[in-house]
Amino acid sequence: MEALSRDTLEQQMAQAVGRSTTFTIWPDNEAPGARTSDAVFTPEPRHTGTSDYDRAVTGIRAPEITVYAPARPNGVGILVAPGGSYRRVVLDKEGSALAAFFNARGYTLFVMTYRMPGDGHEEGADAPLADIQRAMRVIRAGAQEWKLDPTRIGVLGFSAGGHVAASLGTRHDEAVYAPMDAADAFPARPAFMALVYPVITMREAHHHSGSRHELIGDNPTEAQIHHYSLEERATREAPPTFLLHAADDPAVNVENSLGMFSALRRLGVPVEMHIFERGKHGFGIRDAQGLPVAVWPELMMNWIATKV
Repeated sequence: MEALSRDTLEQQMAQAVGRSTTFTIWPDNEAPGARTSDAVFTPEPRHTGTSDYDRAVTGIRAPEITVYAPARPNGVGILVAPGGSYRRVVLDKEGSALAAFFNARGYTLFVMTYRMPGDGHEEGADAPLADIQRAMRVIRAGAQEWKLDPTRIGVLGFSAGGHVAASLGTRHDEAVYAPMDAADAFPARPAFMALVYPVITMREAHHHSGSRHELIGDNPTEAQIHHYSLEERATREAPPTFLLHAADDPAVNVENSLGMFSALRRLGVPVEMHIFERGKHGFGIRDAQGLPVAVWPELMMNWIATKV
């Protein structure tokens, strides 16, 4: 597989961003639970690098979805939760960078921002889950507009966003916000779940310290640890799952993916996992170039095609 240059990738991202559309997911723009938060929305240009397409945001109060639509939709939508250590959301590295690859196969991407668990929102550590539940329902309510089948919409999450996505997959039926409108009558369970170097466990041996701190603090109770350790929250109702990780990840231990794989396999949930020797953390599309792990988008899309 020929490696793509950074210039080529950034040109693809610029084109994707230029064609994209963005909307807020809550009826009044700000999430209802934001009323108790003093978070200040702050753009962070060039957070993940030196280009115009290294953007991140913090202090999110009005979560948004940016739609990257293909020329010929295949009827399948993917709700994307980028990472950011539960302190921010990166917009390009695990967002716009995906568009050229997935759009070429007909997939419609919905890249979302979500509120941070430590920002004092009314839902507390469940604020990201409230946002992603609402996002999935809003997408399903508007599926016809994007030429999608509402039963063929899944979720993809990276790093801390992997925890958000896996929370949707394992806790989709939990009522973490009051219904707002007709969209909330739609189910939140994703048709499939793809998790890339995901934060999964809050257990001491393999947790990601930054994410755990933001979610449950430095001295959590056993009940809190269990509640947010998603390998322990999985049930037979979890959707088919794809896991991707690098064995040399220095930030989120590969045991997070291994533990989730084992939990889902014990439950009889269809699950596929790819562990690559090299890649470290946060490789996304750009930093995977030149490594065997660069094939991951094709592996994932081929798998999705067998599930929906």
